[in-house]
Formats: sequence, structure tokens, C-alpha cells
Amino acid sequence: MACFVYHGEYWVQPTVACLAPCSMTAVQDPERKKALLLRLKRVEGQLRGIQRLIEADTDCEQVAQQLAAARKALDKSFFMMVGCVMAQGDTPPDDVAELLSRFA
Repeated sequence: MACFVYHGEYWVQPTVACLAPCSMTAVQDPERKKALLLRLKRVEGQLRGIQRLIEADTDCEQVAQQLAAARKALDKSFFMMVGCVMAQGDTPPDDVAELLSRFA
């Protein structure tokens, strides 16, 4: 069964990794948990780099570019999680829509 996740102004199909088991309350799949933690550690590194750029009085456009990259990395994590919820098939579409409207 194909499922799609709303991403901004369009729907995208989640990656194969989204099809691993998970729940609304916690990441159950060890591989998914590991991948998510690695992604968040990369974002943390990006944010530390952004702090250094600001401290060094770097041009605002460069700082904004790095902030956008960090935001996109967090968005990817969020939409991967929503895709997992949809792939499980036990969450009514209205609940998924509410989740997206609350957090996306």
C-alpha cells in the first residue's frame, strides 16, 4: 500500500525506512532510532557551527543559508516520523492531518 506525506505544498512518498515498525509514542525500530539520533547529532553540529558564524560576525546571508539547512534537516526527520505513522495504517487519516496541522 503506497502512502504519501504532505511536505509543504506537495505530497511525497516516504522512504523505505519509514515502513519499519514504530508507534505514535516512541521510535521502536532500533535502526530508525539510530538513524534519527545520527541526524539530530548532525543538526546539533550545524547549530554549533551557526553559533560560531554569528560570534565571528559572519555575513547574514551565510548564516541564513546554514539556518535553512538545519531547518530542512529537522523537517526531514519530522516528515519521516509522520510517514511512519501513516505506513503503520492504524492511525485514522484525520489524526494524521491533525498531527500535520499542529506541527508542520
